[in-house]
Amino acid sequence: MKNPPSYAIASVDHALRLAVMLQVEGPLGVSEAAERLGVARSTAHRLLSMLAYRDFAVQRPDRRYAVGPVLAVGHSSDRSRTARLRAAAMPWLTALMEEVQESANVQVLAGEHCRFVGAVECRQALRVGDREGMAFPAYKVSGGKVLLAAMSAAELTALYSPERFADRPDELPNVASLRQELAWVRRRGYAINIEGAEKGVVGIGRPLRLGTDRPDAAVCVSLPTVRFDDERVRTILGALARAAAGIEADFAAQSAGDFIGTADA
Repeated sequence: MKNPPSYAIASVDHALRLAVMLQVEGPLGVSEAAERLGVARSTAHRLLSMLAYRDFAVQRPDRRYAVGPVLAVGHSSDRSRTARLRAAAMPWLTALMEEVQESANVQVLAGEHCRFVGAVECRQALRVGDREGMAFPAYKVSGGKVLLAAMSAAELTALYSPERFADRPDELPNVASLRQELAWVRRRGYAINIEGAEKGVVGIGRPLRLGTDRPDAAVCVSLPTVRFDDERVRTILGALARAAAGIEADFAAQSAGDFIGTADA
């Protein structure tokens, strides 16, 4: 299980999390940043100011902070879409966590990695921690497997070509075995990942279709292996189906301009 280092420095962690938010989701105000981090506005302001000083962020005329030149990769429309996905998903992730009493998250594909763009940590003593902002090799996490399963054979071949991994061959998966596993995922419509990315952690994920026929995100539950069994899988899959339907509906409503957030309605 991936745990914070014993020497973790809170201010550094906060700054890194803010940098990821700006890159993945788009502009943030000081108050919003303070709320997301659980810190005072003055602390959030100092963190954002330091990010701006080092060109990780820039302050716009409306006083909100946007991604700076150091992190300015990808298209702004992608970040806007991710931010809208997170807004639609968070109430449903909370409801999902409450229903199954395990940590819940939403993941998107970023090249050969899968990034956690929204997460809710459960309150059990033994739990999978908040992975929001983190990225893992897509073939090692349940959400990544769901999204890889939607790729064509040619796309998968290109993504995991030996040429792309020439300088890091140890990171190239066994593509033949991966294809077999992805075929299993396509047949069942969900993925189960047992200790693929982290020892002691199981992930169960299903696709999200955000106005497209092809999955472009995944909603997942993460739990310790000691609480994983067939009965729990059935329970979690039912809860995931309800959460997925809710996220998709609220994302569509948000895109149409009448989003109200219905998880608690």
